[in-house]
Formats: sequence, structure tokens, C-alpha cells
Amino acid sequence: MVTDIELASVKLVGKFCRRSEGELLRVGDWRMKLYGIACREDLPRESLLASAREIARDQLSKETVNNYRVGFVGVHDGRDAAFVFVGFLGNENELFHRAFLSRDNNPEKLSPAKPADSSVCVWDLHLQSFERAAWIKHVLREPDAPDFDGYLAERLHEDA
Repeated sequence: MVTDIELASVKLVGKFCRRSEGELLRVGDWRMKLYGIACREDLPRESLLASAREIARDQLSKETVNNYRVGFVGVHDGRDAAFVFVGFLGNENELFHRAFLSRDNNPEKLSPAKPADSSVCVWDLHLQSFERAAWIKHVLREPDAPDFDGYLAERLHEDA
């Protein structure tokens, strides 16, 4: 069940993205930060957010790798395409990344990215870089007492 809705706003303004606090998406015992990136509006379309939540539920329910049941979901309502990516960390320092897209920008037609597809854009990379730094700070630099709550509390709020 999905709870704690406080969606991250990422608005494309010219060449820059504005970000604010994110939602904590709960899927079973998974805790995922949910970020939104939008080109035309303040937030991604609700239909895209709903599709992203469903993709996250589906993908996370299947995962069996050695992981920590924390990570992030990006919902990118782009100019010419819709993207959703689910990223979680496992095996101490590895990012498991699942990308979905719709080249005709239809949230109901999101499908797994193919080898020839892009998996992220530069705005998504900024978010992933932030998440990398948060993981290092709260988990890898604290090997005897990883702070998963601290990792989840650290959210991106800045212009990109």
C-alpha cells in the first residue's frame, strides 16, 4: 500500500530543474523516495505518477537480490517522452536500476527500456548523483551502524 504522499516537485524552467521534498513510497517492507520531474507543469501528471507507483510495486515485489529494501523512484514527465526509473541499492554499493519509458509520452504505454533506449537524461543523472552521495554518507561511511532512516530523510531540494 502506498502512503505518506508529499510528492517531489521538479519543474523544468528553461534549462534548469527546481526540486522540493519527496514522497516516501511504501511497498510492502520497501521504503522508496519518490521524485517527480516535469517539463510543462509543476508536477508530473497524476496518470504518470499512478503508473510509476504500479511499476514500483510490480518491480519491487519480484526482487530477490541481497538488498536493503530502500531506494528511489524517478517519475519524469518530459517534453517528448515519459520515463520512470526504479533504483535500489544492494550488495553494499551496487545500484539496481530498472528503466521504463513511453516515447509517445503516454503513461499507460510505459514499457521496459530496450538496449537502444536511453535510460536517463541529465536531469535524472543529477538526482542519481545526489542519491549516490546520500548512500555513501549514511550507509557506506557507517559500516557498523548504517543509517537507513538518515538516507531516506535526505532529499534533493535544489535547482539543477
